[in-house]
Amino acid sequence: MTKSADTHCPYCALQCAMTLTSPAELTPAAQPGSVPVSAPAGGERPAPTAPLEVSGRDFPTNRGGLCRKGWTSATLLNHPGRITEPLLKGPDGVHRPIGWDQALDLAAGAVKDARTRYGRDSVGVFGGGGLTNEKAYMLGKFARLALGTSRIDYNGRFCMSSAAAAGMRAFGLDRGLPFPLEALDTASTILVLGSNVAETMPPFVQHLKGTRDAGGLIVVDPRRSATAAFTADGGGLHLQPLPGTDLALLLGISHVVIHENLADTAYIQERTSGYSAVVRSVNSFWPERVQSITGVPADLIRETARRLAAGARQGGSYILTGRGVEQHVDGTDTATAAINLSLLLGLPGSARSGYGTLTGQGNGQGGREHGQKADQLPGYRKITDPAAREHVAGVWGVPEELIPGPGLPAVQLLKSLGQPDGVRCLFVHASNIAVASPDANAVIKGLRSLDFLVVCDFFMSETAAEADLILPVLQWAEEEGTLTNLEGRVLRRRRALTPPAGARSELWIMARLAEALDAPSTYSEDPETVFEELRLASAGGLADYSGIDYAMLDRGEAAHWPYPQGSSGTPRLFRDSFAHADGKAVMVPVAPRRRRTPAANPDPAAATMTLITGRLLEHYQSGAQTRRVAELLETRPEAKLQIHPAAAASMGIAEGTLVSVANERGEVLCRAELSTAIRPETVFLPFHFPELESANRLTEAATDPTSGMPEFKFNKVWVRPAATPLSTHVLQTTEAS
Repeated sequence: MTKSADTHCPYCALQCAMTLTSPAELTPAAQPGSVPVSAPAGGERPAPTAPLEVSGRDFPTNRGGLCRKGWTSATLLNHPGRITEPLLKGPDGVHRPIGWDQALDLAAGAVKDARTRYGRDSVGVFGGGGLTNEKAYMLGKFARLALGTSRIDYNGRFCMSSAAAAGMRAFGLDRGLPFPLEALDTASTILVLGSNVAETMPPFVQHLKGTRDAGGLIVVDPRRSATAAFTADGGGLHLQPLPGTDLALLLGISHVVIHENLADTAYIQERTSGYSAVVRSVNSFWPERVQSITGVPADLIRETARRLAAGARQGGSYILTGRGVEQHVDGTDTATAAINLSLLLGLPGSARSGYGTLTGQGNGQGGREHGQKADQLPGYRKITDPAAREHVAGVWGVPEELIPGPGLPAVQLLKSLGQPDGVRCLFVHASNIAVASPDANAVIKGLRSLDFLVVCDFFMSETAAEADLILPVLQWAEEEGTLTNLEGRVLRRRRALTPPAGARSELWIMARLAEALDAPSTYSEDPETVFEELRLASAGGLADYSGIDYAMLDRGEAAHWPYPQGSSGTPRLFRDSFAHADGKAVMVPVAPRRRRTPAANPDPAAATMTLITGRLLEHYQSGAQTRRVAELLETRPEAKLQIHPAAAASMGIAEGTLVSVANERGEVLCRAELSTAIRPETVFLPFHFPELESANRLTEAATDPTSGMPEFKFNKVWVRPAATPLSTHVLQTTEAS
């Protein structure tokens, strides 16, 4: 009998709607009896065609469309590399199957041993933005009550933290898009900074088409990306600044808005505070000076300001930021500068305009609202707020003092692995930190220094390969739950097939471990029961889900948070006021800061370049899933260094040449891809690949002081043909990292 389920794509935060149809239950192939640690992730044979059929479903975000990742998403459900039973690493480094009772005993024993020897904060948890709301919520509760640790954070710290910090201080509330995505359809002008949506979430582009056809799309990117190319033939403007200069560029645009009297003065007076300080902060950033800093012509800076202002008066203007301007040591200030510009123009909270940030991970929005962050409790409550602690403690049925205080943000948490006063026993959920973290060589070294590492995964990811114990978990089509997309819209994930007998939900795992650890409170393995508790815990918080339940989501009702009980939700935020006590948005003056001086280039044969990293159309995040899809891997089987032909020629690099990309942290070896779409002093690497192709061997673990966001988008590297051996100095530095 044919079975079908309406659900949403497992990848990005666009959360495209899809229907999964199967003529029968799908049973994944059995996992081989042993998996050597040295086996390369993605080295299994290509996935067979899955019996599940994927079809796009009409929905406001994707309107029936899917990208190639979405169309091929079901092939992983029957992949021969699927882990279907717990695996324990032996003394020989080989993972072998064990039973669930033994696995849970080992995990609980490792927790007890670490707490006895080193204290409660020696146990850590690293979560992920791919977890459902229910699992993200329960992971925060499990860490703080069952494990008793403050040491929890998640990979969203690498993705959304700067935009979130900027949104909180400006608006008092952080929701990626504070308006429905469909609102972009009728805009006159849209400024997109640091986001290549044409490759990272292709169905999004249809919402830019009207603006592009009107010539009003403006894209800021050091590369002529697929999104920037959308501005060609009269579609708009492409501003191509030097990497790391986005903040100066935004200050220059704001300077023009103020000094050409383009600002919405009535809006500024009625709805904002801090205007005078912002005026003083941008006075020295006149367009010609900004041109000298950024490389963007002064006339384009002026034209951008004028188009945004004209759009605000006509069909509407929107400013959208992405990771390209946020993954910097000044990412919070750069996002703040974009918000200041939007406030000068009167965009946030208006009926036809707005400011937003583009959430990346599938549940990047919901995953940061309910307790995975080091400083946060459910409902986007601050863990240091006495009232918030009292409320959540009441829902959990525990004394308030039992809830630990704030922990360490992700980069600091990872730096503490194996250290005397750091984390000695780590649980990893929905994250491949061995590939996705900055200074990946140091992270892998930290993982190997742990007393015990538990990884919950369904494939042998690079992080799972380092684990002492791997616990097999469910894939997206095998579970029920909810996620929150980039618009703050809460969605239902529906089970489409029966999982393999040996796999378990993280909710089940946490419930069993909590029982073994004699943890206070309750830990249900039923997603709807957990969601009902989440509703109570979030009630009255900034991210209030108390008015949402499974029944209304199953009926297809739109549910944008905040959605207090008795309300109808909030598709468009800030129409009447902002979330600060006085109802006004806060304009915060910002300025560029000096970066650390990188190590000197020790190799005279290498050229010093600026490295930026990013995504490809075919792959997602660390590639742990998409590198296992034959159709995707065949199209993009390896990392390639995008480099300008002029720069390549000066180094004797031709198309396809094997090149070394190195700095004091490590080395990457990959082939060159010559392109005039990138600036001559800049190179680009995708971050989806492991081992010697891992871009994050080169990225720095320096962080934004406000958000804890790492510096992914601005790193100095030494580039040369790989035929010449590396100097002894470089090799020693690489090994030491």
